[in-house]
Amino acid sequence: MNTSRLAHLLLLSTALLTPALVHAQEAAPAPSPAPEASADQAAADPQAEEQPQEAAPEVSIPGGEIVVTGQRDRNLQRAAPQVVSVLGTAEIARTGEGNIAGALGRVTGLSVVGNGYVYVRGLGDRYSLALLNGSPLPSPEPLKRVVPLDLFPSSIIASSLVQKSYSVNYPGEFGGGVVNLTTKSVPQEAFVNVGIGGAWDTETTNQLGYTYYGSSTDWTGFDNGQRDFTKALQSFFASGERLSSGNVDAVAVGQGIVNTRNGLTQRIPNMPGNGSLSLSAGKSFELGGATLGVIATAGYNNKWLTRDVLSQTSVESDLADLQSDFRRVTTDNRIVVNGMLGLGLEFGRNKIRWTNLYIRDTLKHTRISLGQRNQTSADWQQQETAWYERQLIDSQIVAELKPLDGLSVDLRGGYANSQREAPYELGFEYVRTNVASDPLGRFFVNNLDGNAGRANVSFSDLNEDLWSGGIDVSYKVSPAITATVGYAYTDTRRTSSRRDFQWRAVDLPDGVNLFRPDYLLSNAVIKAFNIGLVDTNEGNPAFLATLKNHGAYAKIDAQLTDTLQLDAGVRYETAKMAVSAIPVFKDVTAITAPTSLNNGYWLPAATLTWSFRDDMQLRANASKTIARPQFRELIYQFYFDPDTNRTYRGNPNLQDSTLTNAEARYEWYYARDQRFSIAGFWKRIDKPIESFVSLESDNFITSFANAPKADLYGAEIELQKYFDLADWGGMWESRRFAVIANYTYTKSKLKVKEGDQTSYYLAASTRALDYFRDGAPLTGQSEHIANVQLGLEDTDKLSQQTILLSYASKRVFSRGLLNTGQPDVIQDPGLRIDFVARQGFKLFKNDLELKFEARNITGRRNYEYQQSGANRVEVNSYDVGRTFALSASMTF
Repeated sequence: MNTSRLAHLLLLSTALLTPALVHAQEAAPAPSPAPEASADQAAADPQAEEQPQEAAPEVSIPGGEIVVTGQRDRNLQRAAPQVVSVLGTAEIARTGEGNIAGALGRVTGLSVVGNGYVYVRGLGDRYSLALLNGSPLPSPEPLKRVVPLDLFPSSIIASSLVQKSYSVNYPGEFGGGVVNLTTKSVPQEAFVNVGIGGAWDTETTNQLGYTYYGSSTDWTGFDNGQRDFTKALQSFFASGERLSSGNVDAVAVGQGIVNTRNGLTQRIPNMPGNGSLSLSAGKSFELGGATLGVIATAGYNNKWLTRDVLSQTSVESDLADLQSDFRRVTTDNRIVVNGMLGLGLEFGRNKIRWTNLYIRDTLKHTRISLGQRNQTSADWQQQETAWYERQLIDSQIVAELKPLDGLSVDLRGGYANSQREAPYELGFEYVRTNVASDPLGRFFVNNLDGNAGRANVSFSDLNEDLWSGGIDVSYKVSPAITATVGYAYTDTRRTSSRRDFQWRAVDLPDGVNLFRPDYLLSNAVIKAFNIGLVDTNEGNPAFLATLKNHGAYAKIDAQLTDTLQLDAGVRYETAKMAVSAIPVFKDVTAITAPTSLNNGYWLPAATLTWSFRDDMQLRANASKTIARPQFRELIYQFYFDPDTNRTYRGNPNLQDSTLTNAEARYEWYYARDQRFSIAGFWKRIDKPIESFVSLESDNFITSFANAPKADLYGAEIELQKYFDLADWGGMWESRRFAVIANYTYTKSKLKVKEGDQTSYYLAASTRALDYFRDGAPLTGQSEHIANVQLGLEDTDKLSQQTILLSYASKRVFSRGLLNTGQPDVIQDPGLRIDFVARQGFKLFKNDLELKFEARNITGRRNYEYQQSGANRVEVNSYDVGRTFALSASMTF
């Protein structure tokens, strides 16, 4: 493969052997990359989240510094000049989630869709922005430019802040909100923490599943070289020749690709359980007048997941007849290795942090399918094996300097690299005719002719580099007014390639076409029967995408009166995005013309806060923001996504979307750490990018175009309340009952009328009604989202028992075929119930924490379907197991 395994193994050894340095601290988050968005957090001892604090630390927030010195006003959500939701270490720990995406799914107005993509107020992942310590992140996903947040283990995150109202210190690509993750920081006391855990999934553990050998080191998440390109493949790729040119020995190139390690699936009657290990540590050193803190983490997680999926398609408007009907059993083995090393230096009122993060997320995929297609009686058996490597390396430096009274200067710079490699995605298809007169009836055959069986292989690679930097300067003009100016720059460069091939043969003799895959495509059989390789993607198999962004802003945070606060400013942002095909072949005449977007925008924003009582306030916000197309959406190239089992193709004619946002909010902070809020919001989206589905040669193709307009509006309500149980006496004297609940109602509608135009590459029609339905909801938007946490907790020591309920109503997952009047594909998350219990003990004078988790207690299924009257097509529906996990961690 293209990635150096030596470098990977060195990084892995460093991550696992470096004394890791984190502890559980309740941290005030770094809300944004603004000058006051402190990347440093208040440190505490390992049980800090369980202890009442006498006073809150100094907290910095965007647009102006607020020093919180007492208990009444320590709530950051109240003190911030914007609408924010904060998950500190205590809140993250209460949910018990292993990655930050799961914890964020409990925040008001947020839902997690697919593999860790956060939707804010029903807006898709394209309208969300993810930052780490105020700096942007690259994505390892081919179809996305946003990073999936399930990559980030919750053990490395001190806090997460979600800001839903726009302020100009953020990048302009701000639709639903921004999620800013803050890594753990300088500890007050030295510590070492070791953790171990295991989990049982009722649909996977000790049940039937499938896998393949791969290599002897697959359990580490790293391949040992077995998946390197063969010499014939290396020579072919380096030559720049086309297989169709006749200058390449297609038989020789196809040899050695399939073997018993990657082409032979294994039936496992009793699948293993899941396990995890973690190590963390930290220490501070006094250096004269400065404090140096060192903190690090290392983690390993191995998880198995089997899904028995019913997968159907139909091309009829009433869904009366099935185009395909398959049962697919998929087993995924996901291995996540992570490590973080952070250094922090504090001197006087100045802080400097250097954070280095490494995450490697590997998926070993095996799938067996059996079913019918093309409305025939023949049975089709399919087998797929794949290995997906995702990797993120991030290094960033943040300096928060206060050289003079009233003056703050923040500097930040970072480099991040993401990679995704998928070598040897193998697929095989056999057919049995089920015709009695057929001498081979009731037997599977693979003639490698595309009609009676096939065999294919794909190789894909993605590499993305992101450089970022910025400076923010704040000056307190008067005790009531702080002025801020800032500049930020990002430079993103992505290369992505995918090569797809099929083996073809003519009249394979009976018996040979019954061979299992590793025999059928062994070197001897390929040579003996002249089985050649055919390139099925000679159009644009690779592309280069770049995005250069400059943003400058000015804002003020003014206390207009004793009760009125105004945070207002304007940002000017330019972005040049280009997507072009990379010449893979010597013959470059077929290269598609490059796509380029070069736009500049003035983006104003203002928030007015009226504190009409000591414990109550009203907020009003208005702003303008933008959303840009994803890289792959801009290139006219096929791409198959194995996660959704769908084929996508881009549209070079896509344009930026612009959003007008407004919100009003009432907040009541009636007691410490307790609050009630209710809000209404509205968004008008001009030229929203939406997906649509077309049928080409019996294949469903998903593509994208700009709808004319869309409106989104809704309301949300949130309550956090504690009930003191001390009056019950005895064991209840130090305990309290917690109720944390939120509900969000969101309604969205596409606005399309006769005469509206859109643009789809190489399409004859530009009539918008040929692509979109008027009044249809935005994809991914649930009308109702609710979360409830009911728990008992001890205020003197670590003891928590929490029931977590989450509900999301039906949402459009993918569009149906518009030209046939098909209904949309619906996803129905429904109600999910979890239980988490955490208990602290003293063991040999050390702190021991035991955690028990019961997930999906009611066994809620995954539903993705189309429905027309009584006819229903199950697109991707399967049972989801109940998961029971037990873990322990000890702090020394």
